Amino acid sequence: MIKLYGHELSGNSYKAKLMLSLLGLDYEWVEVDLLARTHKQPEFLALNPFGQVPVLVNGDTVLADAQAILVYLGKQYGGESWLPKEAEPMSRVIRWLSIAAGEIRQGPEAARLYYLFKATSINVEQANQKAAFILTQLNDHLADRQWLELERPTSADVAVFPYVALAGDGKIYLNNYPNVVAWIERVKHLPGFVGMIGIAELVAV
Repeated sequence: MIKLYGHELSGNSYKAKLMLSLLGLDYEWVEVDLLARTHKQPEFLALNPFGQVPVLVNGDTVLADAQAILVYLGKQYGGESWLPKEAEPMSRVIRWLSIAAGEIRQGPEAARLYYLFKATSINVEQANQKAAFILTQLNDHLADRQWLELERPTSADVAVFPYVALAGDGKIYLNNYPNVVAWIERVKHLPGFVGMIGIAELVAV
């Protein structure tokens, strides 16, 4: 069975958990206690020498890094639906995985780390500026489309979603980004969607 090592407050761990759920895959969740520095212990470092979550183990395959895990799961279990094989559409999806690891990490994710985890080494003003930039770009991009690329949900949406949806944890609010808010709600309506602390699941009525 697939094992996913992560932490319940980690947006990157949640990316992998969300992808597994959207694909309808069974897996074992292994909580890594970051406060106890379990991720810096030899047993975990044998899985990921970088000492970071998430890590996915599937038989002999051991993968670290949320974006890498999304690529693997999308190709291994999602066929063409989550990560297309043709060069041009694949590059469009991969671009958003890069943005998730770049601009979103430097903006909403960094602000969340500052406020939620007291990461005082982070320049929160700079994080706020970067968040405003990428949220404006995302809002403009979604002005005439439902999904980030290819007119359907892809790994791009899964990569970008967590830290944008968690922006409020970093005191970054989405009132001025209505297209982003509407996209968040569309993601929440996907079959198999699961939430996390800070991202509520839809309640069936």
